[in-house]
Amino acid sequence: MSDTRNITDYMQALGRQARAAGRLMARAESGAKDQALNAIADLLEAQADKLATANARDMDAGRANELEPALLDRLELTPARITGMAEGLRQIAALPDPVGGITDLNYRPSGIQVGRMRVPLGVVGIIYESRPNVTADAAGLCLKSGNAAILRGGSEALHSNSAIAACIRAGLESAGLPGDAVQVVETTDRAAVGELITMAEFVDVIVPRGGKGLIERISREARVPVIKHLDGVCHVYVDDRADLDKAMKVAFNAKTQRYGTCNTMETLLVAAGIAEQLLPPLAERYRAEGVELRGGARRRALCPALPCRPHRP
Repeated sequence: MSDTRNITDYMQALGRQARAAGRLMARAESGAKDQALNAIADLLEAQADKLATANARDMDAGRANELEPALLDRLELTPARITGMAEGLRQIAALPDPVGGITDLNYRPSGIQVGRMRVPLGVVGIIYESRPNVTADAAGLCLKSGNAAILRGGSEALHSNSAIAACIRAGLESAGLPGDAVQVVETTDRAAVGELITMAEFVDVIVPRGGKGLIERISREARVPVIKHLDGVCHVYVDDRADLDKAMKVAFNAKTQRYGTCNTMETLLVAAGIAEQLLPPLAERYRAEGVELRGGARRRALCPALPCRPHRP
């Protein structure tokens, strides 16, 4: 599917199908949406072996292409992560239906009441990298809120995403909802992204999730509204009134549970009143995990035996 015309036709077809499915999803009853989400969760667990086999193909290709360890970690679907995807969908199903909720209802001087009603956006295009579990997460949130979705995951996760998408389609259809409500772009051609972000007649909003280069490209080229982030630094702040043991566990877990995710801690802020008690033992735990510390002179003085480096300006 490398021919530009074929890519255009393919993406236009996805868009037409998503638009038709989106109209049906906007009217879908809460029970049907929740039934679909729970069915998808059950299928992910029941087909865990198929997901693992598809993911193994992506992992093998990633190693052959010399992906960095952090990217390989993000790409891997372990049994626990498959279970986590399913549990996440069940949690979404258990949430109240946001569609139709009314807030800020007030009387105007004319006597009429004016408020805000939550309604579906329509068709949501989501572009993301590496992590195949995002496919299930994004699909679940879009379905719960009555939207259709076109998902374009990273090329390195193509087989994993396709296997997850098959579970999603089957779960939707088992609940009497359109299988096209969630479609995964099944081509690695980058031209598909260019088509997706310019199909204003079919796509109502684009949500890019990835590195700075991806976000900048989408923002620059999109003809569809974009909900984006750009630069971000994840902080943990420890107040001087914090429970020391709990703060130690939170700060350690926030950095070392997984290094490759976007919510991994990058900056630790510690109140002066608790720094002397917290930093030396925490720094020892970080050192054992190979975490490099950088900080100001006063903070480095608290743990002189450790390989702490000055913070770069």
